[in-house]
Formats: sequence, C-alpha cells, structure tokens
Amino acid sequence: MVQVIQPAAVALAAALLLCGCGASEPVRPDRFYSLHPVPLRGAGGVAAPSILLVNSLAAQGFLGGRQIVYRTRESPLVAQRYEELLWEDPPSRAIAAALVKAVRAAEVFQFVVIPADRARADFLLGGEVERFEHLPTDQPPRVSASFTLALVRANDRSSMANRQYSGEEPVDGVSPDAMAEAFNRLTARLVAEAVRDLEALKPRLVGTPGP
Repeated sequence: MVQVIQPAAVALAAALLLCGCGASEPVRPDRFYSLHPVPLRGAGGVAAPSILLVNSLAAQGFLGGRQIVYRTRESPLVAQRYEELLWEDPPSRAIAAALVKAVRAAEVFQFVVIPADRARADFLLGGEVERFEHLPTDQPPRVSASFTLALVRANDRSSMANRQYSGEEPVDGVSPDAMAEAFNRLTARLVAEAVRDLEALKPRLVGTPGP
C-alpha cells in the first residue's frame, strides 16, 4: 500500500531540517564582490583640450541595488536575485567609476571629473544600465550586460554621441568567484568600446571658451 504524506507533514519536516535540533547548517554570510575592471590601453595621443564630467548611470528595478541578478532558461521572463551574493557598489555606480578610470587612463580629455568635484565641465557623459545579470543555466553559463551612454555639450545640451553597449562573457567555472571575474572581464571590454568611441570624437571635443 502506498502511504500518502500530507502537505502539513512535509512542511513540518522541512522546518525541522532548517531550524531544529542544532542539525541545520549555519547561516551563510553575505559575500560582496567588487566590480573593478582593469582599463584596457587606449590609442593614446594628445588629450582633447576640454573637461568631461561623468555622471552616475541610471538603473531601474533590481539593477539599482547591490544584489546580483540572475535569470534561468526555465523562467526567462523572471528576474531573480541571489540572497548572499552582492556587489560592493551597485553596478550603475561601479560602471560609472570604471568609465572615469578608463577615460583618464586613455587621456581622451584634459581632465575627467565627477559630480563631487563641482568643476565646470565642457562635456557631460551619462546613461543607463539596462541589463547586468548572471545566466547560470545557459550552456555554457555566462554573464550578460547592456548599458547606454550619451555624450552632450554642457553649454547647450547638444548631442555628440548616443550608443548602446552590450555583450556576453562565458563563466570559467561554477563558483561565485568565477561569475564575478566574468562580469569584470565583460565590463572592461564594454568600457573599452566606449573609450574608443570617445577617442574617435577627439577632433570635435574642444571646450567652450569661458566668459
């Protein structure tokens, strides 16, 4: 005879496994990962005689937080978050910081500043993070990212450039560390694309004379 286990009994057994009799596993501590991609070398040359202000990037929903977002093949329309795996800084802030570091290293502009510097800038760079997620059930597992950037003149807000940067990067392993390393590689590659686009605009990146 087949014994039918009642749902209530199943729930009780699960509760005992999780929190009873000292047999449960200890609570895992949160694990914070840094998004600090190493800037790729640019073309170099003489910096444009102007100042660039890099603003923080916008982000909607989960992307504005620090929990790492993932999506499975079984539920492609459902964005989920890891409970214990977090970013040290929200991706929108970390990508903006990576842009600052990379543009400075490439010497595209004479100066690159951030809002906290309260400097008068000739050009403004901003945008939005649209996707930044882990795809653990894909074969092979990978990470995916997409963000838009817009460059405008500070004096009249006229557009100089507007482009979306997107890509994917395979994860070399199954550990959270491997996932974070893949995110850093992908971010470095996309930021390098943005820097190359700015370098191509150098002849037009002349600052506005002051009063």
